[in-house]
Amino acid sequence: MQRILIVAPAWVGDCVMTHGLLVLLHTQYPQDKIDVFAGKGVAAVYRRMPEVSAIIDNPFAHGALRLGARRECGRALKNHNYDLAIVLPNSYKSALVPWFAGIKMIRGFRGEKRGWIMHDCRDLNEAVLPTMAARFAALAFAADTSIATYAVPNPALKIDKFSVDALLARLAIDRSQPIIALCPGAEYGPAKRWPAAHFAALAKIQHNLGRQIIIFGGKNDRAIADEINQLTGGICRNLAGETNLDEAIDLLRCAAHVITNDSGLMHVACAVNAPVSALYGSSSPGFTPPLSPTAHVVSLNLSCSPC
Repeated sequence: MQRILIVAPAWVGDCVMTHGLLVLLHTQYPQDKIDVFAGKGVAAVYRRMPEVSAIIDNPFAHGALRLGARRECGRALKNHNYDLAIVLPNSYKSALVPWFAGIKMIRGFRGEKRGWIMHDCRDLNEAVLPTMAARFAALAFAADTSIATYAVPNPALKIDKFSVDALLARLAIDRSQPIIALCPGAEYGPAKRWPAAHFAALAKIQHNLGRQIIIFGGKNDRAIADEINQLTGGICRNLAGETNLDEAIDLLRCAAHVITNDSGLMHVACAVNAPVSALYGSSSPGFTPPLSPTAHVVSLNLSCSPC
């Protein structure tokens, strides 16, 4: 039995797309222990993946070097005796903790001149691995493994029915009326967002068909969620900023349909097998598509995408 450490990405959607990698590792080595080094903001995703043995808190903010603190963090992990570290972010600093931990095999793609601290540092062939999920999954295997020899599983986050029922009762949500979930937020601002007026128009149509409209998102999405609700005359239940990620995962599983921008919640909704309409404007569904047979892509197909 060996111990494996996964250095997770910083963003929710990217973390969801790592599940194929974890499934492929667990399938090859079912007795191995897989730990994930992840920030608090994404830890809820890994709590829903049964392949994960433990989540180790990554205290470093996105972009922060903090070399001394990374050294201490790596030294603290030495007694875990990891045999393999798979570093998913492409930054130099993301490989430092495994290196300071003395892990004898550190694997990942080449980036930011970090080849000297990685033992298995691979050049990325974008034509062979066109999607983010495929690139993550390839790191489950030796560098000379052909992608044709395996299929990348779609992400699937586990749901606890009793937790869902308790959450619905606490929020006084009645599932007898179909839930239409709106996820109007997205990182990088308005460029990746369907306009609020369009979300509002759709909400009115669905409300008139007898469906309840619930808006999801984080605290940063509260402004656009409030705008949508105001444009609808207050017919929506606005939960943006009022639920944590664990709760959002459970609630999205209850949705009859999810209408979402290209965002972390889009990938969450797909991973809980909710029917999804995924809206792509400036971003590309070719690189980070919704990974679900129940998802439908609506794209502007801009010539500059991703732009």
